[in-house]
This record gives sequence, structure tokens and C-alpha cells, in this order.
Amino acid sequence: MKSRGRYGHFIRWIFIIIDFIVLNAAYFITCLIIGDLGSLPFFSKHVWLMLNLSFCIVVYVLSTLHDKRTVYIDRVLIHLLKYVMLHAVIFLMLVSFIDALPRWRYVFLFYGIFTLSLSLWWIVSRKLLKWYRSKGYNYKEIIIIGGGPAGVGVRLMKQLEKDQGYGYHVVGYFDTEPIDDIPCYTATIDLLEDFLNSHSVDEMYCALPENEHNNLQNMINLAERNAIDFYYVPQFSKYISRRFEIETLGVVPVLSVRPHPLGNPINQVVKRTFDLVVSSLVLLFSPIIFIPIAIGIKLSSPGPVFFKQERTGYRGRSFMCYKFRSMRVNDKSDTLQATKDDPRKTKFGNFLRKTSLDELPQFINVFLGEMSIVGPRPHMVQQTKEYSELIDKYMLRHTIKPGITGWAQVNGFRGPTDELWMMEKRVEYDVWYAENWNFMLDIKIMFLTVFNAIRGEKNAL
Repeated sequence: MKSRGRYGHFIRWIFIIIDFIVLNAAYFITCLIIGDLGSLPFFSKHVWLMLNLSFCIVVYVLSTLHDKRTVYIDRVLIHLLKYVMLHAVIFLMLVSFIDALPRWRYVFLFYGIFTLSLSLWWIVSRKLLKWYRSKGYNYKEIIIIGGGPAGVGVRLMKQLEKDQGYGYHVVGYFDTEPIDDIPCYTATIDLLEDFLNSHSVDEMYCALPENEHNNLQNMINLAERNAIDFYYVPQFSKYISRRFEIETLGVVPVLSVRPHPLGNPINQVVKRTFDLVVSSLVLLFSPIIFIPIAIGIKLSSPGPVFFKQERTGYRGRSFMCYKFRSMRVNDKSDTLQATKDDPRKTKFGNFLRKTSLDELPQFINVFLGEMSIVGPRPHMVQQTKEYSELIDKYMLRHTIKPGITGWAQVNGFRGPTDELWMMEKRVEYDVWYAENWNFMLDIKIMFLTVFNAIRGEKNAL
């Protein structure tokens, strides 16, 4: 390791300063585009001052993102939209107050340029920062306490060690009993104080169960005496991925589960509108792609162009899922999954599967409202019956519409599921998606799907 995180606040200020540079660059680019170099009211010191004053207020109100170490791109973009929208509201109020409101087309042009520029900067900067931290710079040394050999403490450590871009270095693990195969210093809890006296630690994550309340209070006291940030990790099951909010009833803290995102009618309308617009556009131009594929299928083997199969959809209701036929007509299509060297596949069908072109007819299902563009992949009805008995939480993946592509697929769990653990991981990703949905996450999954299709996927069979 090369550089501790004690200078992390400088990184935050560097980000803020460049945010201001992007804001002003977008303003001057807008002025150059409209040719407004003094003759029109958009280019004036009053408008320029209000733009920067508005951004100062936004940075003060919404300053937490630059402090977070674990940030996903989709949530970065959601936070960015909050930045831009709040800035627009404050700016328009200020310029209206001083009677310097620019023409609306200038305002829309500016915010279009500003949003695109800031999005590019924020995405690139987060990637650069993760790379910087993965090289051993700007890290925090942490210790984890308790949780047992298969508990949440070990899961937390594995998660942090898996991605060094978070900038966390686990230097110690303490529990009531020593645990083998831990890639850091391990000891019993009674040796923790001696360890803190001889090591510099930034953060302490405590995963002790609530019946260890005496030890828990001792951990808090130790953290306070050593000026260490203390975090308590609740003892949740690995299948619980919902986001919680802490509230208080009097002096009693209470964790409340955030509502299912797609249970919100507004989110449902947003997702359905996007599905309808995109599927309509795809189907409008579909003859350009569908006709050559149909000819190729007919030349490859006798039979229909489309393959229809009953699959499990929203709330467990079955529907007919459409695909381009990639196999010779056979009587095992509804019970037997395709394999790598499946003799039923045609050469042209193998090409369709490798490029994911066989999935294109599912935009018909999306248009009809039976599927969404992004969601858990629909399984055969027979698979649903089998796996619902073998895998806990399996049916939770049906609380939202199935999709053409999904979070599990872009994370490598695509294609056949020869072993039970592979389906368990797919279900885990599907449930996480259902419980953490946002519109930008859908955009991210669509981008990764296209990128993976171009690059080629080994599980595309």
C-alpha cells in the first residue's frame, strides 16, 4: 500500500472545482453557439454570476456524492440529474428576481450541454478514482468485528477485497473464535484493544449479533477513544438486498424497508412508457433486420421462422415468448435446455444465438406488455416448477415483468444453468435488480448488453 486516505478531502475539492469549470465551459460554449458575445442578454455578468451562485448552493445542499467510495454509475447519473434540476430551479428563480431571464431556447441549450458534459466528467472521474485506489493510493484501513465464519462480517470483507477500487484495506478481523483462511490479521475480540494501540485504523465495522450487547458497547467505546469511525452491520440474511432507512420512535431506532421501487405507480409509468417507445421504434424498422433473418432461417432448415414457447411471466402468469427459431424442429424444445454443442442447433441458428439476434422478436412481447426490455429472463414453465421448490426466494423474481436482458445476464449468468448454484446466483441478481431498480440502471444494463454482444459472450449458446 502506498498512500493512506488522509488527503481524501483534497480529491473532493478537486472534483468540485472541476465541476465549476465544466459549468462555466458549458456556459461559454452555449454563448459561442448562439453567437451571443454581448449583444444578447444570455451573455452578461449578471447571468454568469447567477449560474455560479446557483451552483454554490447546489454543492452545499447536495455535496455527499463526492464523499462516497462505493458509487455505481446509474446512481451517479441519478444524483447528477438532481444536481442539474436543482441548479435550474435556483438559477431561474434568481435571474427572474433580477429581471434577467434569458430566452428559453438558450436555457434549454445550456442545460443540454451542461448535463452531457457533467455526465461525461463524473463517469470518467469515478473510473479514474477507482483505478487510482486499486493501485494502492487513497485507501482507508479498516477492521471487521464478529459475524461468524459464514456471517455478514466475512461477506463484507470478501466484498471489499473483491474490488480494490473501493479504497478499503482490511487489516484485521476479530471474532469470539479465531477463523481460518482469512487474508488478514485475525484474533479474538479480547486482543482488539492492543491491536488498536499499535496500529492506525480509520474505520471499524462491527457485525456482532445483538445478544452481544456488552461487547457491542465496548466496541463503540474503543472506537471513540481511538477516534475511529464506527459502523454497525446488521445481521441480515444474504438474500435480503432491500435498502433500509433508519427512523426513531422516541429514542428507539427502527429500520424500515424502503418500498419496492416498481411498486410505485410513477416508476411503473416511466418503465412502461420507455418500453413502449423503444419497442415501437424497433418494430417500426424491424423489416430491415427481420426479413434477412427470416430468409436465413428458412434456408437453414424446414419449419417456422418464429419459435414460440410458454414461459413464466409477471406474478407467475404464463405467456407465449417469441424468438427466432435457431434449432431444427424437435419435441424436446419445451423441456431440454440448449447446450454448447447441441445437435439440434443449425449453423445459422448458432450465429443468431451468439449475437443474441434470436431474441429480437421479444420486442413484440414488450409491445404487448408481457415483457419489459430489462428484467429477469423468463424461464420455461417446467423450470419454474422445479426451481421454485429448490431455491429460496425464487418466485420473488416474478414480482416484476421478465425482460429481454437483465442484471444477471450482464454479470455473466447467462445461458444454461447446469448446476444449482448457477441458478441461485441468477436469482440473487434478479432479486437485487427488482429491489434496487431505477431508470438509469436500465440504461446501464442495455448499454452493457450491447457491449457484451459486440465483444462476444462465452455463455451465449
